[in-house]
Formats: sequence, C-alpha cells, structure tokens
Amino acid sequence: MAHTSLPSADAGMDAVQRRLMFEDECILVDENDRVVGHDSKYNCHLMEKIEAENLLHRAFSVFLFNSKYELLLQQRSATKVTFPLVWTNTCCSHPLYRESELIDENALGVRNAAQRKLLDELGIVAEDVPVDKFTPLGRILYKAPSDGKWGEHELDYLLFIVRDVNVNPNPDEVADIKYVNRDQLKELLRKADAGEEGLKLSPWFRLVVDNFLFKWWDHLEQGTLGEATDMKTIHKLT
Repeated sequence: MAHTSLPSADAGMDAVQRRLMFEDECILVDENDRVVGHDSKYNCHLMEKIEAENLLHRAFSVFLFNSKYELLLQQRSATKVTFPLVWTNTCCSHPLYRESELIDENALGVRNAAQRKLLDELGIVAEDVPVDKFTPLGRILYKAPSDGKWGEHELDYLLFIVRDVNVNPNPDEVADIKYVNRDQLKELLRKADAGEEGLKLSPWFRLVVDNFLFKWWDHLEQGTLGEATDMKTIHKLT
C-alpha cells in the first residue's frame, strides 16, 4: 500500500494515530446521510478541508451501560489528534469505507463498526457486545473545532447497549475509564462547567447529554427504549 507522505507540521504526531489518520477511510455523506464518497481520516478532521469542502463524515457514539444502569465513560488518550484527554461516552469513532460497515439496513454497518472499535479501544470482546444488542436511538449532525487545525464535522449515530463486560483499555486510545450513575455524571458536568480539575467533556457528548441522554436513560431503566427511538430525524445541533 502506498503511504501518503506526512506533512512536516505533523512530524510530532504519535505513530499509531498517524497510521490511523492515513490508512482509515471515513465514509463521506451529505446532510441527509446519503453516501457521497470517502476520504482519509486525516482530511476528514482537518478544519481547513471541513470548511473549504464541507466534508461531513459518518460517525457513531456508543453508550454502554452495565446491569446496574451505570454508564461507562472514557477519557481519550493524550496522543489523540482531536480532543486529547477529554472525557466522553464509552466509545466514539467512525464506520470505515468497507463493505461490512457500509450496510445501511437497521444501521448494521455502524453497529459492526461499533463492535470493532469497542475491541480496539477498550478490549471488549465481540461476544460480549453482539451487534444485535445495540439499539440505534437517533442521529445528530454537529461541527466542532478541537484546536486551530483539527476538528469534527460528523453525522453521528447514537447507540445504546446494556451489557456487563470486561474492560481492558488500549493506552494508545484511552487514558482512563469510569462507570457513573446519573448523579455522578451531573457532578462531572458541574466540574466541567466550573473548570475544576481541568476536566473537559467532548462536544458531541455534551450535545447528547444536553439534548437526549437523561430522558433516554429513564426509558432504558423503564424498559421503554423503543418509545425514544427516532432514526428518521437528523438533529442538526451545530
């Protein structure tokens, strides 16, 4: 495979993140989530490209709960190119431009990608998170700069799953993990808002928290998650 030469300004990029940036091909979509092409993870996260070409890619955010309905959070590793060391939901990544992750029916491609990345990032084996146990609840579209150079412009599928799992985080991806109940999450939000302990939350996680998470959490515990599901609407939260 031919490797793209690394721009000199990115020479300090972590080797693992560099490989992913150039080898992973994200799925480009329009604002109605129709596939329009593909491009490298590098280009998809370059704010200059996002702004100039309106590059929008498909993504997913997994919210994994244990049987006590506590939500697993991760802190992104220090070597992540976008949003290093921020706290976020269980797993946030992208389906890739490959046959198994392009299947639109019942968001199967996205669910396949979610299973793959839970293993990559958190060491959660596929048998513990079967693809048919993910519930796609909705889609959001948002744009968020990370720093002057990098950012996100994503059409993000929001997936819930309830499973008791063994977690073995990959240090290239994840700095820390914790399970939280509602009150503990509210305390994290308070600290982030107050700037305490340098705690930061990812912009997509904050959008989901502010718009959907707590009511969906209620439905989850009450066994009525189906009532909350809306895969027809794309919520534009930019």
